[in-house]
Amino acid sequence: MNLKDAAATAGDHTGVIWTLDVSSDLNANLLVRFGTGQGVGEHLNDEVEVIVVGVSGSGIVTVDREEHTLSAGMLVFIPKGARRSTVSASEDFAYLTVHRRRRPLQIGY
Repeated sequence: MNLKDAAATAGDHTGVIWTLDVSSDLNANLLVRFGTGQGVGEHLNDEVEVIVVGVSGSGIVTVDREEHTLSAGMLVFIPKGARRSTVSASEDFAYLTVHRRRRPLQIGY
């Protein structure tokens, strides 16, 4: 999988453009085309540790109020229990997230 080519050919698509679908243990998603200033709002990363790898462009990944610049080839580790957000600093921002698959939703006790 050439992530850089996938991001470059995504056109105006925003959000997830590729997902790893051959693993029952790992979840990987390529996210792209957040316009400058857009991204994923702050939320609690309460279930799994996450690795974020820059593919193209640049952005900021904030982990527990600490900002990390993310660009092609850069990696940010997000520990379980941290608050996180992502914001694009360029029109061609794309990144890959990788984490253990989450547990299925359980309803009831």
